[in-house]
Amino acid sequence: MAVADIDRNQLVELVTREVLSALAERADILSNPEKLRQVVANGADRVSFHGDAQDVPVDLAKYIDHTLLKPDTAAAEIDELCDEALEYGFASVCINPTWVKRAAERLRGSSVKVCTVIGFPLGATTPEIKAFEARKALRDGAREVDMVINIGALKSGMYDLVRMDIERVVDAAHESGAICKVILETVLLTDEEKVIASSLSKQAKADFVKTSTGFAGGGATVYDVALMRETVGPDMGVKASGGVRTLEDAEDMIAAGATRIGASAGVQIVSGAGGEEDGDRY
Repeated sequence: MAVADIDRNQLVELVTREVLSALAERADILSNPEKLRQVVANGADRVSFHGDAQDVPVDLAKYIDHTLLKPDTAAAEIDELCDEALEYGFASVCINPTWVKRAAERLRGSSVKVCTVIGFPLGATTPEIKAFEARKALRDGAREVDMVINIGALKSGMYDLVRMDIERVVDAAHESGAICKVILETVLLTDEEKVIASSLSKQAKADFVKTSTGFAGGGATVYDVALMRETVGPDMGVKASGGVRTLEDAEDMIAAGATRIGASAGVQIVSGAGGEEDGDRY
């Protein structure tokens, strides 16, 4: 093993240990949703672990990417999604690339952004293809792109490839003044891999790290959101996505450090009603 590899492995181990240690100090809060909700109710919009939080917004809509990524989604459903986003003031609609142009035209003149997914849901396409897909979506009207990392490369220790993969899409997004979020697919990763992926995303100058696609058998957890927040620090966005279906779910994620929520049940969340079952609109 090369000296550089030893140094890198030691650094990864050190960062992981420090992050997990910091989280352990707050386990009494993170493991108790009632305490998290109390924190939010008492005036915090997140527990970022880096200082005092801000007041809880009356309306959670600005945190939510209203999401519809089913492969059998029809045009009428995209129109309905956009209309709901306009009505409730969601941050964006998150849709597959084929619908970007349609959504952009329907949302023209509003504050609701069009977000799309790149290399979705497997992340196994090449950096060149992901960058091309991102640029096409941006030309069609997307203002945010959520790209899936190369999960297999990460697990193989091919960190330079993973970072380059992210950088290509980040560069494409930033050329157009758009935001890039990096989907880690946390359910498939160890804690150490989550830390590494979050760190590589920060190095690649991504705007957000995001937990999940919603298609790998698991979604966002309070623990993973907190781990990602602790790794990237206070200035980078963290998006909790997958399985967020109620107002309480959203509040828990925000308290743990999320600055954006990806949810197919956005209307139910902001209205306080129960959400849909997993997969209904994802």
